[in-house]
Amino acid sequence: MRQPDLSAPRFRPSRFTVLSKKFYRVFKKKYPEYAAVPNSTLKKMINAHSAMMYNEVINNRNGVELPENLGYVFIGTCKPPKKHNTDYPTSIKYKTALQHRNFESDSYVAKIFYTNYANKYKFRDRAIWQFKGIRDFTRLVGATYPENWKRYVQVENFQMINNLYRKKTVKEFFEKKHETDVLDYNEFDMD
Repeated sequence: MRQPDLSAPRFRPSRFTVLSKKFYRVFKKKYPEYAAVPNSTLKKMINAHSAMMYNEVINNRNGVELPENLGYVFIGTCKPPKKHNTDYPTSIKYKTALQHRNFESDSYVAKIFYTNYANKYKFRDRAIWQFKGIRDFTRLVGATYPENWKRYVQVENFQMINNLYRKKTVKEFFEKKHETDVLDYNEFDMD
C-alpha cells in the first residue's frame, strides 16, 4: 500500500458562491421592501430554507420539487462503483489496499440526483443546469443513508432519470382511472 504524501501540494478548485455582494445588491434593487434588511439576515433566511428543503429530501422517498419549477431533487440508491474506492485510514492501518465496503447498506451507495426534464414548463438552457449539494446536505445524507437505505429509489446504471418520473406519473394515472372505473361499475346495470 502506497501511503499518500500528506505534505504534497494540494489542488483546491476555485470556489464559487451565489451569495455575493452583487447578488444582494441586485436582490435589494429588485425587491426594494427588503433594502433595510442586512445581508447577514438574508443569508440566514436562505440557509434556513435550504435546511428545510434538504431535510424534506431526506425524509421523502420521492424527493422534492424545487420552487419556480426549477426541477426535482431526490436521493437514489446506486450499485457500488466499479473503480477501486480506497479506504485510506483502514488501508494504512493494515498496510494493504482496501476499499470501502458499505456493509451497513449492502454495498449500495447514496447519490443526490437533480433533474429538470420532468417539469411541466420547460425553461431556456435547462440542459446546462446542475445541482451541487451544500456541505451540510451531503454530510447529513452520508449519516442517515445507512440507517434507511432501502427507503430510497433504486437507480440502475445508465438509467434515464426522466423515465423514473414518466413511469411514476403513468402509474398514478392508471391507479386513479382504476379507482374511478371501480366506483362507476354496477353489475346489475344492463346499459
